[in-house]
Amino acid sequence: MLKILGKASSINVRKVLWTCAELKLPYQREDWGSGFQATDTPAFLALNPNAMVPVIVDGDFVLWESNSILRYLVNQYNGGHLYPSAPRARAAVDQWLDWQATDLNDAWRYPFMSLVRQSPAHQDPAQLAASSALWNARMGLLEQRLQVTGAYIAGSDFSLADVVIGLSLNRWRRTPLEHPQLPALEAYHARLRQRPGFLEHGDNGLV
Repeated sequence: MLKILGKASSINVRKVLWTCAELKLPYQREDWGSGFQATDTPAFLALNPNAMVPVIVDGDFVLWESNSILRYLVNQYNGGHLYPSAPRARAAVDQWLDWQATDLNDAWRYPFMSLVRQSPAHQDPAQLAASSALWNARMGLLEQRLQVTGAYIAGSDFSLADVVIGLSLNRWRRTPLEHPQLPALEAYHARLRQRPGFLEHGDNGLV
């Protein structure tokens, strides 16, 4: 059985859990990370030298890096409905997977550490204001995209892009900063709430 190493509160672990829910894929999860089993031990570093979660162990195959794990799972376990094989349709999904991991993550890092984690190193008012404005601007790009598709991030169908963007949207909505009115995003959030996997692993009270 597929083994997932990582605590369930981690946003990157929740990507994997939600994808497993969409695939109806059984798994065993072990708590690793802050507050649980340490990831800087030789045993864990042998699986992921970056000492980060999630890691999956699928038989004799080990993989880390959350978005790579998502791609592997849908390719290995008949997830073509989440990750189309046609080159252009797949590229549209990949585009948003990569954007979420780079541009969007970079935008929310400072406000999240400041307002949610209450990190003493992230309390500069000017930097917080600038970073919050950038995060809102990135969410505005998603608003524009959803105005075009009228449905999901990569197009008319739910895909892996919505797993990563959906969790990022949940983090944005639950972080106590000033949020602009983005009606297409709110309608999108309502659509995601119709999916049991999002309710269990996304919109479940965690940031």
